[in-house]
Amino acid sequence: MTTPTLVAPREVFGKTLLYMGRKDPRIVVLGADLNKSTGAWAFMQEFPGRSFDLGIAEQNMMSMAAGFAASGKIPVTTTFAVFGTGRPYDQIRLSIAQPRQNVKIVVTHAGLLTGEDGMSAESIEDIALMLALPGFTVAVPSDGPETDAVVRAVLTMEGPAFVRLPRAALPVIHRDGFSFRLGKAETMRPGDDVAIVACGALVAIALAAAEHLAREGVQARVVNLATLAPLDEEGLAQAARETGAVVTAEEHFIRGGLNSVVSQALAARAPVPVEAVALRSYGESGKPTELFEKYGLTPANIVAAAKRAIARKR
Repeated sequence: MTTPTLVAPREVFGKTLLYMGRKDPRIVVLGADLNKSTGAWAFMQEFPGRSFDLGIAEQNMMSMAAGFAASGKIPVTTTFAVFGTGRPYDQIRLSIAQPRQNVKIVVTHAGLLTGEDGMSAESIEDIALMLALPGFTVAVPSDGPETDAVVRAVLTMEGPAFVRLPRAALPVIHRDGFSFRLGKAETMRPGDDVAIVACGALVAIALAAAEHLAREGVQARVVNLATLAPLDEEGLAQAARETGAVVTAEEHFIRGGLNSVVSQALAARAPVPVEAVALRSYGESGKPTELFEKYGLTPANIVAAAKRAIARKR
């Protein structure tokens, strides 16, 4: 078996941000004392006049970003997921979401992949918080190449956007030249027995689960849902109708994230059995691989969920 190439999405974000900044002088970057860790440092070094480090003052950062957007700039705010969502939520809601300001919030170190930093730094509620804001685009790329495509897309669209990235490197699962569209589900693997709908770090794990199922004669379709808002409801409904069973897989709390939006969409358009692989509690400090094993985010857990969903078919 070929060893997969590992690339850190936050490093890709930094390179793409710099590339886009060179093309569009309206782009400005705001950080909260974590610019090297998020990948924004290269932009800030090259464009000091368009870069602002607010220190540990995330509420001020979001308010300033809203002001920049109101003045015709394209502000990108960067920090860790726990600091970029919950702490400044009131400012995001009132100053960015409600007036639909053109602010791009890019967070890193999301979910259990934050690892040894522990429970307080592992953001498992951030997707739910951002999906609760009408008008926000919410994207969770699955690897480095998709991160590049997502960042380019949100920087050229109009309106507020949230991009969620992990701390760790992820396997590269997209080939050069792949097609990406915001709001469009991507079929990574065909199959008619069950659909595994995943986002972020769980897409590669879903593909591994599908390989295991195939050896047992079960053909699992793997759907990468990199954009959770706007949601490709028709694409999800088609996958549900053609397979008759769905598993959702995410590195986020079970309520309010991928499982919630997929279940809601399918209940209205194509009701089928749905099983979830997701977090059901807060995590703890540890190596990411050990945490994924302990909290059930593994190929084996997805395989078991797929078998449960298939058994529930009418």
